[in-house]
Amino acid sequence: MKDDDEPSHRSWWDRLTAFWSREPETREELLEVLRSACERNLFDAEALSIIEGALAISELRVRDVMVPRSQMDVIRIDDPIEEIARFAAETNHSRFPAIGESKDDVLGIFLAKDLIRYFAGLPFDLRDSLRPAVFVPESKRLDLLLREFRRRRNHMAIVADEYGGVSGLVTIEDVLEQIVGEIEDEYDFDEPEDAIRLEADGSYRVKATMELIDFNEAFGTEFSDEESDTVGGLVIHRLGRLPQRGERLEIDGWTFEVLRADSRRLHWLRVRPPAPSGGEESAG
Repeated sequence: MKDDDEPSHRSWWDRLTAFWSREPETREELLEVLRSACERNLFDAEALSIIEGALAISELRVRDVMVPRSQMDVIRIDDPIEEIARFAAETNHSRFPAIGESKDDVLGIFLAKDLIRYFAGLPFDLRDSLRPAVFVPESKRLDLLLREFRRRRNHMAIVADEYGGVSGLVTIEDVLEQIVGEIEDEYDFDEPEDAIRLEADGSYRVKATMELIDFNEAFGTEFSDEESDTVGGLVIHRLGRLPQRGERLEIDGWTFEVLRADSRRLHWLRVRPPAPSGGEESAG
């Protein structure tokens, strides 16, 4: 049985090495070779997607994937512990930048799991529990950042602009998602009824894969599903390209802001309904 399989195995190997014998000289040529190999079933589409993502991160910068300053969830060092615990539970994050007077004053990184000591009645000091904050420039390449995350065994970095101010934050998950796509965790939502979350500011957090027909039913809108089946598809179609995190688009008075995206798809959007009729018109 083993002898019967060997010719087939060699044939596959010969086919693969035949592709590489072309010696691609550019990244695009290399991708063409890999795509051709995928079409010939040398490996599956998911493996190809991961390879493409791994190649792409060397061309992406921290600014392309970071959480902008305005969307950073932070804790203030002087807030009561009970208030910090409540905020951690509401946001479902495991790590938070701890700040002093402003978001430019990052004192360290707070791990939500450290709250266990406080509620267990053990000695606890918030300042002493902080981990050192790592700062990286907006222009840092993602492949170098991933290497740094692994070397330092770190999961979060604060992004600094050219003037030394804080422009956002980036996590190891943000980088890995550029390679493997969205990483689901226990706080992600899979049920259709969980695809919409009301935020404290009156906006809605909407999963980009939500069907437009369900979105229309939930919000009483009439967006056409002829060109796109999902909310994310609607945004991409109107823009004519895949938007980056932080980009906004207005469609029929509704504002769509990209909260989470990777190099291939949208994941989460912030949706704001039109201002009530008769109210002040928004600028711009």
